[in-house]
Amino acid sequence: MSDTLMSGNEAVAHGAWEAGAVVGVGYPGTPSTETLEAFAKLPGIRAEWAPNEKVALEVAAGVSMGGARVLVTMKHVGVNVAADPLFTLAYTGVGGGIVILAADDPGMHSSQNEQDSRNWGPFAHVPVLEPSDSSEAREMTKAAFDISERFDVPVIVRSTTRISHSKGLVSSGERVGRDVIPYVSDPAKWLMLPSNARKRRSELDKRMRALAEFAEETTLNRIEGGDTSLGVVTSGVSYNYVREVLPSASVFKVGMSFPLPASKLARFAESVDRLVVVEEADPYLKTRLRSIGLEVEGIAIPTEGELTPGLVAQAFGLDTPLLREAISGLPPRPPLMCPGCPHRGVFHALRKIRAVVTGDIGCYTLGAMPPLSAMDSCVCMGASIGMTHGMHLAGGAEGRPIVAVIGDSTFAHSGITGLAHIAYNAGTGTVLVLDNRITAMTGHQGNPMMGRTLMGEQTVEIDVEKLCEALGVTRVRVVDPHDLAATEAAIREEIAADALSVVVAQSPCALLLKERNDAYSVDDEACTACGACSKIGCPAIGLEDSGKASIDVTLCVGCADCVQVCRFDAIETTGLACDIGGA
Repeated sequence: MSDTLMSGNEAVAHGAWEAGAVVGVGYPGTPSTETLEAFAKLPGIRAEWAPNEKVALEVAAGVSMGGARVLVTMKHVGVNVAADPLFTLAYTGVGGGIVILAADDPGMHSSQNEQDSRNWGPFAHVPVLEPSDSSEAREMTKAAFDISERFDVPVIVRSTTRISHSKGLVSSGERVGRDVIPYVSDPAKWLMLPSNARKRRSELDKRMRALAEFAEETTLNRIEGGDTSLGVVTSGVSYNYVREVLPSASVFKVGMSFPLPASKLARFAESVDRLVVVEEADPYLKTRLRSIGLEVEGIAIPTEGELTPGLVAQAFGLDTPLLREAISGLPPRPPLMCPGCPHRGVFHALRKIRAVVTGDIGCYTLGAMPPLSAMDSCVCMGASIGMTHGMHLAGGAEGRPIVAVIGDSTFAHSGITGLAHIAYNAGTGTVLVLDNRITAMTGHQGNPMMGRTLMGEQTVEIDVEKLCEALGVTRVRVVDPHDLAATEAAIREEIAADALSVVVAQSPCALLLKERNDAYSVDDEACTACGACSKIGCPAIGLEDSGKASIDVTLCVGCADCVQVCRFDAIETTGLACDIGGA
């Protein structure tokens, strides 16, 4: 074995590979994304991006039914999408082991909500393991496959942002040779007709009882003795904060969040004077400990946002651990679309039209930020299309047009069904599909629209125009969003048509560009300081003290959006080729 510096995501991937998983499948979502990318680089496996998490888990079910081990990756909100097959797979059980990485995002660094995936354990009746660092992420992923097959059940490995993205030394090992379990037809196990499902429900209860016994004996849950005046029950990244802030306390480290070892916890509670719980997100452990009759002392641990060593110290009335002070006086850095982003032209037009924009999940959600400020809602993947239809059903928005905006990856994920719903119900409305040829927000992963798999293979590209027409949309047109006038005209025409229409704004992500355009600069004498160019929100455009515009040629990618909004011909080419990301 050798020690290697790995993130928690990389460690999960390596643990799955060592355990003999032959397939990895998932949907990219921060903080889980790098797991499948790391898995794809390992030998002897197949890794695939799925259109969504439900499909990913259904593919995994087939792999398992075929007798092989499979890793499924997603972020916390992705488990919501995968919940349908998850609950039934708890009934069917597995063939080859199924391990699901559910990566939570406390503090919502890149998410629309906070969720605590430990709750899926008792809800779906599946075991949940909770590593506290990269080394445990590898070890617990390996253990999860063994538990999955031993107890005939899918297993969730629950991570959080700090575990997924922090790095630590991992003692990686070799891949374990494992034969695929030969398939034997077994409808009583896999065919969930009510008569079979009722029997499997009873089997699930038996498995849960066996897992509860296993929880009492497994070393995944351990007691670290110390000062018996204080006993702390904790798990995940919170364990690290407890060890830092309360080094002398007795600690019960929960590695298996569900089912919990009730007897072992009771013995620990009896051995200490005070029993407290330190955990991040929901009061999951506290609630479950109280439900088994343990007296847990309440302390002021926040249930929202990320936990920190400082917050743990405050909860116990201790001095806050030394933290790096924030540097004052720095200019704000609000999130903005990249220079040359093709989404900018669409939102420039929507702002001029004063449209009510039901938005979606992706880079383009930044269209809600000033100065564009052209998005009114963002709920979940695919919601934009259904919400636009619902707004029309409610009677509109006081004369303002209503438009849905969705990216190509999100459209494939869960937007297609919304569009089918509107067409089937003879609805009207305008849907903008922002097709930048990539899943950009999570780091340029592939999707069914762009013609390349996670393994680097060239494959089919879904034709968005033909797909929309097949769904029953009679008005479909493609525009170049960098042609601002044509984009605005197309949107206005489709809104006025009072029909169901789709406008595909098709242009590659600026970070994928291969050709070097000429950068632009501002003619100071011609500039009137009108501010029109700054209103498109390009990070390359700034304002001088005089109020006149300036362009940072080190950021400019030569998209010419600013040239089109300048009414005084004050923006001109420099003749210098841009240094762009894809070149």
